[in-house]
Amino acid sequence: MNTTTTEAVPLWRRAAAELLGAGLLVTVVVGSGIAASRLSPGDVGLQLLDNSIATALGLTVLILIFQPVSGAHLNPVVTLADRALGARHGGGEIAVYAGAQIVGGIGGALLANLMFAVPAALSVTDRAAPGQVLGEVVATAGLILTIFALARTGRAALVAPAVGAYIGAAYWFTSSTSFANPAVTIGRIFTDTFAGIAPTSALWFLAAQVVGAVVGVGLVFLLFPNRKAQP
Repeated sequence: MNTTTTEAVPLWRRAAAELLGAGLLVTVVVGSGIAASRLSPGDVGLQLLDNSIATALGLTVLILIFQPVSGAHLNPVVTLADRALGARHGGGEIAVYAGAQIVGGIGGALLANLMFAVPAALSVTDRAAPGQVLGEVVATAGLILTIFALARTGRAALVAPAVGAYIGAAYWFTSSTSFANPAVTIGRIFTDTFAGIAPTSALWFLAAQVVGAVVGVGLVFLLFPNRKAQP
């Protein structure tokens, strides 16, 4: 994401955008998962299709809305990768962003539960198979590469549709269905529905996302070592 145009925005406003954006993203993921499981009972493939389409479209819209305010990171590993790739984020700013994203993610899951009259409960869905954990490494590395390949080559305006398309596709080509976001992962602990993830599985996913982010940053440095000035 292009952070240079957001530096003049007060931190509290950027944090509010990150909280609201991450929260709505999780609401889209969880809510569409609940709707899909109710509308297409017994057909997991169709449920995943419904969920992936809603997520891809919703994520694109949310990035377009919040990009001018906060950069629309909506994801702690994106914030950390942005810093590693040269953005001028201090430690306090990173902590505020990450905290807002995580709180938003939890709130988004609870909101989806309320809308669909689902009791609040921790998920019991086990997703910690080795292949799924590897899938999270791949999904996160690809997400980081997608975002910063565009941002570092002067094409930040394309980030929203590209990220939406990538996540929509990664629902299908990764074994983990592409969480690729610690805030989303933590939020999805708090819904025992189609999109949920058990706390023990979430720990593995969080570790995989950190590894994937490191791989993604390395690929960006390798392939796009020079940052092009944004128009």
